[in-house]
Parts: sequence; structure tokens; C-alpha cells
Amino acid sequence: MMKKCWVLGLLILSSALPTLAANLPDFTELVEKQGAAVVNISTVQTVHQAAGFNGVPLPFPEGSPFNELFKNFPQQQGGGQDYQTQSLGSGFIVSSDGYILTNAHVVNDADEIIVKLTDKREFKAKLIGIDRRSDVAVVKVEATNLPKVTVGDPDALKVGEWVVAIGSPFGLENTVTAGIVSAKGRALPQENYVPFIQTDAAVNPGNSGGPLFNMKGEVIGINSQIFSRSGGYMGLSFAIPIDVAMDVQNQLRAGGKVARGWLGVQIQEVTKELAESFGMKNTNGALIAGVEKGGPADKGGLDAGDVITRFDGKPINASSDLPRAVGATKPGKNVTAEVFRKGATRTLTLNVGKMPDENEETAKSSKSPAKASEANRLGLILRELTPQERKKTNLKNGLLVTGVQGSAAQVGIRRGDVLLSVGDYEAQSVEQINKLLEPVAAGKLVAMRVMRGDNMFYVTVKVGAK
Repeated sequence: MMKKCWVLGLLILSSALPTLAANLPDFTELVEKQGAAVVNISTVQTVHQAAGFNGVPLPFPEGSPFNELFKNFPQQQGGGQDYQTQSLGSGFIVSSDGYILTNAHVVNDADEIIVKLTDKREFKAKLIGIDRRSDVAVVKVEATNLPKVTVGDPDALKVGEWVVAIGSPFGLENTVTAGIVSAKGRALPQENYVPFIQTDAAVNPGNSGGPLFNMKGEVIGINSQIFSRSGGYMGLSFAIPIDVAMDVQNQLRAGGKVARGWLGVQIQEVTKELAESFGMKNTNGALIAGVEKGGPADKGGLDAGDVITRFDGKPINASSDLPRAVGATKPGKNVTAEVFRKGATRTLTLNVGKMPDENEETAKSSKSPAKASEANRLGLILRELTPQERKKTNLKNGLLVTGVQGSAAQVGIRRGDVLLSVGDYEAQSVEQINKLLEPVAAGKLVAMRVMRGDNMFYVTVKVGAK
């Protein structure tokens, strides 16, 4: 009886196999039509090597602490030497006259860029432009009638649908991998201007800059990053949406750089505790932690403590939504912003400015030691800023944190931070803050705005017992 059941099971499985195979996607036609537009990119960069030990270059980069071990030993006369490094990446042709999209990190600082096509032709490419904020670059080869990709619509993508990546992982040209869309609009640390497409298509070093296709054979993203603890594929790959990349490409081709909108604010997420302390019904929006004096936000009436819930007609559900919406806005445009302020919603008109260049820096704040006083009910020991400190930090009000304990220490406040406000009140004096805290019930959460270096942020702290 057992044998008959086993045979019957095999018969049922074998009859089901054609149906299962019929339901699996077939990528062959896509690869045949689109593969020729994908290119291999190799770069050469000249690097200056510091002087070595007894004429042999040290295997450590400049600035490495290991070089200190050898600094008193005899070194090669005449200093170091130059050597060349090579790297590999991918790209794809977006116009038949030779314009190619890739990642900025693939061609950044390259002295020579070589593009290799699937028909084995090689070209020296000219760098048209790089945008590090989006990690997009455009290069150009002198050729005509080249195969090019078809650009798709990333907004039409659905989580769970099949996608295909083509590139050169580890230099293995025209490697095809497949997976599904795992998530859309993914925010990554230090990547505020790109709503990444997350996939589980296998992407490895060398895939960077290559295309991500939908099942129609349309490019919907540029493979850019992976999350990995080993340096290789772990099922988490991220692609730049093609509409973002094409907008960057158009600006780079037109003027060599990208102009983005700018407000001059520092923002953070609205946590459940902050929402409660502000009297908000939910945690939607971007909390303004700091406003740059004289910037577009300051001129438009935005204040620290405001929560932007809509910008230019678009909902701002998370803080990461705001930089993308502002960055995509043409500088000089007037837009409306819905703001939650002190229990009420109001509408402001903002004239969006142009984002400063990446190399522009703001002044650093000064942190000076001070005489300590008693800790207040928040666990803070405070003192007034000196005139010199106010001038250096460009602050009208604020109290220097000279000691931390209790609740404030638990939420990460540090000595040297500057307390800017408690609740809706600016921090003007130690006495003022202590009086504000007197009637507050023990255990109640209050919102504090704090400055640390160039950054401003909100944090909620429990008020201690009297």
C-alpha cells in the first residue's frame, strides 16, 4: 500500500511540473533584446604612494596609524612613488550617439575611463558630469547607431514583481540575475535625495552602474548599493529610480552640474513621544529642529518646532520625504507648505533656494568649560553662553550643558551640547528654565531642542521629582 501511494505521489508531482514551469517567468527574450545596451566600464586612477621602508612601499594608506611604526626607520630617498589602480563597474547606453549612465562612485577621480560593448569594441570615454548626492554619472563615447535602453516608469512598479539586473560582477561581463522588488521609496543613511528601489536580485561589486529592468524590458533603476556584512550579496540590493537618474543626466548634459532646491533647515523624525508632547494626533511629518538664519525657511516664516506635513501639494509622511520633495523643486519656485505649530495647522509660502555646493561648510560651534551649577529636574547642569560663544555659534539664546545626569543622560544628552529650548520656550537663562520646570508634574515628557556641533535636534526627556 505504501509503495502504491509513493508511486501515485510521483505521478501527481510529474503531472504538475509543466504547469509550475509555465508559471515561472522567462527572461530570455528580455536579455536578448536589452543585453547589447549594457556596457562594462573599467577605470584607471593614479595614486601617490608615500615613501616606503628601505625602498619598499609600505602596504598602508597615507594617514594610517601603522605608518607611525616605521617613521623613524630609514626610508627611500626622494619620497614616495605613483602607482595605478584599476576598478570595474557597469553602465548602460541611453542614447544611440554614445551617452552612458553609470554610478558616480564607478568613475569618480578616474584618469581614464574605458567602455567595452558586448560586441567587444572598446572606447575611451569622456566624463560629462558627476552628481555625488544621487551617485549618478554620465560618460560619452564617440560612436553612432549604438543600441540603447528603453526607459520605464518606476512609479508603476509594484512590490513583488520580477526584475532583472545585468552587469559585470567581479568583471564577469553581461551577467544576468533576477529577483523581485522588495520595497520602494527606501531611505538609506546619508542618502536623503534618492527614494531607492530595494530588490533581492543578486548584485555584487562590479554590478554598480548597471541597469535594473522590469519584465517589459524597460530600465527602471540603476543598481547602486548593497547591504552586506561580507562584502558580497546578501539579498539586499538598492537601485536609483531611473526618473531620478534621467533628471540628473539632463542637468549634467546641459550644464555639468545639478541644481537642487534648498530650504536651510535641519529635520528629524516625529517620534511618538514628540508627537505627544506637541499635541499631535499622529507622527506624520518632518520636524524642524533648526532653521538657518537668512535662509529660505527663515525668510518664509518657518520656526524650529514646526512640523511640515505637506510640501508643494505632496504629503510628508516621514522626515525622509522632505529632502526629496525640496531637492526635486526648481530653485526660485514659490511653494506652499502645511505646518503644524503649537496645536494648529497653518499654511506658509516658501521661496525655495538653491542648494549650496558640497564643499561649502558652516562655522563650527565652540564648547568651553564652565563652572557647574546644580542639576535641574531634567538632569542638566547649565550655564549661560559667553558673548564670544554666542558670536561663534551665531546664537541669540541658548545654555551650555556642563554636566548631565538622570533622564537627560539616559536619552543621550552630552556635556558641551547647547540647550536651545524647552517646550515652546527658548532657553534664555538658567533661572528661566528652572522656573518653567517648577509646575511640571514628575514623569511628564517635555521636548527639548539641542544643538551639537552644526546639528540641531529634538529629544524628549522625563521631568524628575522636585
